[in-house]
Amino acid sequence: MQEIQKKIAELSTAVQAVWDEHDFTTKSESLNSLNQQLEDPGIWSDNLHAQDVSKQQSKLQTQVKPWADLRTQIAELQELAETGDESLQADLNAQLEGCGHTFDELSKELKYNGPYDDHDAVLRLQAGAGGVDAMDWTAMLLRMYLRWAEKDGYKAELVEESRGDEAGIKSATLTVSGVNAYGKLQSEHGVHRLVRLSPFNADNLRQTSFAMIEVLPQIDTPHEVEIDETEVRVDTFRASGHGGQSVNTTDSAVRVTHEPTGIVVSIQNEKSQIQNKETAMKILRSKLAQLQMEQHTEKISELKGPNQEAAWGNQIRNYVLHPYTLVKDTRTKFEVKDAQKVLDGDIEEFLN
Repeated sequence: MQEIQKKIAELSTAVQAVWDEHDFTTKSESLNSLNQQLEDPGIWSDNLHAQDVSKQQSKLQTQVKPWADLRTQIAELQELAETGDESLQADLNAQLEGCGHTFDELSKELKYNGPYDDHDAVLRLQAGAGGVDAMDWTAMLLRMYLRWAEKDGYKAELVEESRGDEAGIKSATLTVSGVNAYGKLQSEHGVHRLVRLSPFNADNLRQTSFAMIEVLPQIDTPHEVEIDETEVRVDTFRASGHGGQSVNTTDSAVRVTHEPTGIVVSIQNEKSQIQNKETAMKILRSKLAQLQMEQHTEKISELKGPNQEAAWGNQIRNYVLHPYTLVKDTRTKFEVKDAQKVLDGDIEEFLN
């Protein structure tokens, strides 16, 4: 029993060290404050503010509760172990092993400590070189990320999609919500290359095609990334393609251009011009935040335009479906031979 008491004490010390290092006490106090605000019915008189508070509460709850529960469980184990009851030894060992596993899993989440790692993510997919094959490849990647989100408990929402004339998609924008969504997905940022026998070629020849994936932190509040409105040009135009009422009949589509960097964001999926503009501005802020991290600048005014040519020349991952099957990351050299499994959303090992 003394050995078990010693192991419990060691785990308790390790958990407390993490608790202190990451200031979970302050986070717990903030969580209690947010809970109190949400209990006041008057908060819902300002719906946008209430939604913001609710989102903050949910995020803190996800961070703090698992660690608080683990501390409570270990404290209960210590109390039981101190009774010296030998009949509890097997049960204590099993519970201690479970606590140790939980500690290891929670500790992995702590590596997501970048400035935006705890944010939701915006994925922008763009077909590259390869014609129809590239558009089909982009659609395959969209399906892969949707499958991954579904399997791992993330909420994915298609914000914008531009379909190819023959097959696939020219571009698409996807938001992914959940714990450390941006932190987990940011390694997907870059060019993805596919090699296969083309289903669009009459001679069934081997075809190489490319797609660009942008992974951006979702910036929900304007104060996180402040944009000078005088540097943004807003154009409206008539939406095209699939949509609901008002699509193709009014100038509801919006194109915002950040003139200093040349970044352009077009949104037309929402029914109203106001909604499209809000979505476009949110994505613009996300793109500027990503650009700030890439260029290591503190001010938006210091940013230069993104280097698209350099990005398109450097694939981060190769997906080979012929003459053999292999998915290989060019940065880490990690590879998986079951390519279909990866395309069905099993990308966790690549993310890790």
